[in-house]
Amino acid sequence: PGLDIDAPVVARGLDAEGAIEPPPFDQPGTVGWYAAGVAPGAAGTALMVGHVDTETRPAVFYRLSSIEPGQTIRVARDDAEVAEFTVDDVQVLTRDGFDAQQAYGPRDTGRSELRLITCGGTFDQTTDRYTANVVVSAYLTGTGP
Repeated sequence: PGLDIDAPVVARGLDAEGAIEPPPFDQPGTVGWYAAGVAPGAAGTALMVGHVDTETRPAVFYRLSSIEPGQTIRVARDDAEVAEFTVDDVQVLTRDGFDAQQAYGPRDTGRSELRLITCGGTFDQTTDRYTANVVVSAYLTGTGP
């Protein structure tokens, strides 16, 4: 709520490089959920990705790096429940030597966690990519209607 993000979520898989496939660029206001993984609010780590920007404008996770520990993230689920998560930390992980376990793995086994992931660092014109990823880690603090 603090970032005023209210976005549709679409199921996604893995891209050719083995990373979670983000939503198409023509859907910059959409969040992708790794559907082969954990559903938000279930035990384990649910993974959601979104673009930080497009060639012409900010995208759904443009302000994600400004979220702070203690803030709340709410995810509406298919079962009409809302899973509420509390932000644990925000990390910027460089793409060089990227540690998938650090980004995607559970912080505390047995609890329900959420990761929100977008591009970060600086944009490298040569590779046409950002140099890092912003990874927000949160844990489930409640569910309700």
